[in-house]
Amino acid sequence: MILAAKWLAELIVALFKGDTWSAQLGKAVAFFVAFLIRHFAVVLKQRVANRFAEKQSRELRKKVIAKLFRMEPIFAKKEGTGKLVTLIQEGVEQYRKYMELFYPRLIAVMLIPPLLLGYIAMIDLTSSLILAVTIPILILFLILVGKLAQKKSEQQWASFRMLANHFVDSLRGLQTLKFLGQSEVHGDSIEKVSNQYRLATMRTLRVAFLSTFTLEFFTMLSVASVAVGLGLRLIGNEISFVSALTILILAPEYFLPVQQLGADYHATLNGKEAGKELEAILNQQDVTSGSVLPASYAWTDQSTLQLKTVKVQHEENAVPALTDLSVQVNGFRKIGIVGASGAGKSTLIHVLAGFQRPTAGQIEVDGYALRSLTDENWHKEITYLPQQPYLFHASLLENIRFYRPEASQQEVEQAIEQAGLTSLVKQLPHGLHETIGHGGRSLSGGQEQRVALARAFLSDRPILLLDEPTAHLDIETEYELKKTMLQLFQNKLVFLATHRYHWLQDMDEIWVLAEGRLVEKGTHAELLAKRGYYFQLITSQGVDCHVPKKVAVATGAE
Repeated sequence: MILAAKWLAELIVALFKGDTWSAQLGKAVAFFVAFLIRHFAVVLKQRVANRFAEKQSRELRKKVIAKLFRMEPIFAKKEGTGKLVTLIQEGVEQYRKYMELFYPRLIAVMLIPPLLLGYIAMIDLTSSLILAVTIPILILFLILVGKLAQKKSEQQWASFRMLANHFVDSLRGLQTLKFLGQSEVHGDSIEKVSNQYRLATMRTLRVAFLSTFTLEFFTMLSVASVAVGLGLRLIGNEISFVSALTILILAPEYFLPVQQLGADYHATLNGKEAGKELEAILNQQDVTSGSVLPASYAWTDQSTLQLKTVKVQHEENAVPALTDLSVQVNGFRKIGIVGASGAGKSTLIHVLAGFQRPTAGQIEVDGYALRSLTDENWHKEITYLPQQPYLFHASLLENIRFYRPEASQQEVEQAIEQAGLTSLVKQLPHGLHETIGHGGRSLSGGQEQRVALARAFLSDRPILLLDEPTAHLDIETEYELKKTMLQLFQNKLVFLATHRYHWLQDMDEIWVLAEGRLVEKGTHAELLAKRGYYFQLITSQGVDCHVPKKVAVATGAE
């Protein structure tokens, strides 16, 4: 850059004084060589920056995905699937652009202006002082506007995340909205969220365009002030024409890195914000830190699970979802978990499934002290049935083999018969090979639960966790499924969180939760005889509250 400016100034001055092209051919060639080397270096720098950004973004995406798999599944639910997918796809790409543009510009700002200023100071101290005074003003302005732009960008990124989550939720619920006749009304909601993102984007662009214009304006004034000073001193013969022209050529180059940094800073703000969010995910505490249970571990009728003063608090200042929960269960039993909405039933199931790490407390499994049940060998012992089981876009056969991909056709058919899916399979055009899930053949709520039951029968794992599995089904379908599910419960440790109290008479023990605390524990008959909180829950649902005579005598109940 310096050599090109020096030789160009000397060439122009020589030609201005009347020298021929042939006499100045050497300077012309030298200028073009320096010019070509400079631009070759620029291209090389861009390629290096592009490769660096591509490599870093690819590794970052792998790290974030690996991190999400190591974290508790409840994290994805809390953050929103749409947000995480958008962050991993769009966010990583925007962060790649940020690294590709911003870091080279930052290095250029740190190197080029000081070097040019030093060279100009050797030629003319006055011009170097003018440039040295103006550059901090530009940088200060860049910082002030950058903070404003960052605030606008944060608002835009938040709006973008909300739009992503809203879009995914809308796609998932589109069929329900159409069924209820609310799809057109929901269109207004989509338009409102989209407009919020559009307005946030326009506000960010407005600040970016304004700051770019102002930066260009101040740069022009700074160069003009240098030019005026050089012109006045040229008239007074205080500086040579070659030196003045060299400084004038280098002055825009002196401010160019700051201009480019300002322009690219606004262009890459979304990438910077995405990088912060990705870094925040990587800084989250892992829930899997290697297995504590031995690889050969298996739950048996002699096994013991004990929770000691377990506490779960989802957010720092929030009310705990579980508080001082201490329970113990042995062998194969059927445990019913009941309570009002928000009592902590699902949270307890999530803790038992290893989806949620307790905030405090300890868990023991057959004498092994565990911080949480995220242990891989514990997961191999459990089957989880949620309210709405997830069906993958795959064949019915592949969905049923979810826990046991190696299961034989005969074993799958036996599980289908046990789950009561035989009639459905016969109705499907391709039988077990019919594609279901998103984009495939749709199934009713009861049929989806039967697919989940077939998975559970096929896996035959000793621990079964059910989080209100029939909450969204009508009572007729629920009673039809109940017979099948009770067969599944045999010779297993079962935890059933439910608000349908007709299940509780089939439980060996019932845990009653209220505001995150275990308030009562016992069999259905024993808890009814106490006439406590459980009795109130049952009577509020109009369930039969007959207490067997021998239990009433034993407890002194009337």
